[in-house]
Amino acid sequence: MDIAEPKITKEEILFIEDKDFNPGNVCIVTGAATGIGRATAVAAAANGLTAVGLDINQEEGEKTVQMAREMGGRMVFVRTDLTRDEEIERAVEGASEAGSVKYLVNIAGIQHIDAIENFPMEKYDLMHRLMLRAPFYLAKLTIPHMKRSSGGTGAVGNMASIHGHICTLNKPAYNIMKFGLRGLSQSISAEGDGKIRSFTVSTGFVKTALALNQIPAQAKQRGITPEEVVRDVMMGDSRIKEMMSPVEVANLFMFGFSRFGRYLVGGDLLFDGGMVLTYAEKKKPGE
Repeated sequence: MDIAEPKITKEEILFIEDKDFNPGNVCIVTGAATGIGRATAVAAAANGLTAVGLDINQEEGEKTVQMAREMGGRMVFVRTDLTRDEEIERAVEGASEAGSVKYLVNIAGIQHIDAIENFPMEKYDLMHRLMLRAPFYLAKLTIPHMKRSSGGTGAVGNMASIHGHICTLNKPAYNIMKFGLRGLSQSISAEGDGKIRSFTVSTGFVKTALALNQIPAQAKQRGITPEEVVRDVMMGDSRIKEMMSPVEVANLFMFGFSRFGRYLVGGDLLFDGGMVLTYAEKKKPGE
């Protein structure tokens, strides 16, 4: 089974007129080398911001920069290991030299499929450090920059998931990290006095390598075929049976950062095809 990551085109990007969407303002994006992070960095640059992409993958990160520039945008890439505090600090300092840090998008993440009783603690620790501690530390370092920016405003967008609403089989660490990001967004917003906002974006499965890589493990765990994983497990509870594209997710971050998102304070943009809030009647095979 193959899921190809869609090409990012201008026609699919949400363009928003906003006085704060200008090259003097910086949008830091983690996980910018691939998938949703790549699409968000490109969308931010296309919308006139200076995108600063962070990722450990230098080669793919540079490809993202090229994509952003082909859209007429401005972007720089900083190779960053988000599990190392000194590299996070260096990245934020570098971003501040590119302009006024106004927005932060925490997207970088990994997955591991296993039951709690079998879950390797070194994998749990890695996921926690990458997916929850790094976003917390990045917020800690960037909020002072946002307060010094024009109007003293800024926003932090965190990539959550349906797994920040419901917990599914054999994804305990991922569930915990996504629930944690919702808590982080609400905590930032509680302290932000309406000027420093934070929000989460929660989607179902998106056409990225992270989703594709889950299929074999899920098939093995459940004793079913890869095709059945996609149809019955991934998209089984969705009213829309097609995975979202990365740029569709990126557009949600652009909306949330814009003037149209001013009331999005600690909230969650749940774009999941109805997976969390609606349920279809389960039919037996052949019915």
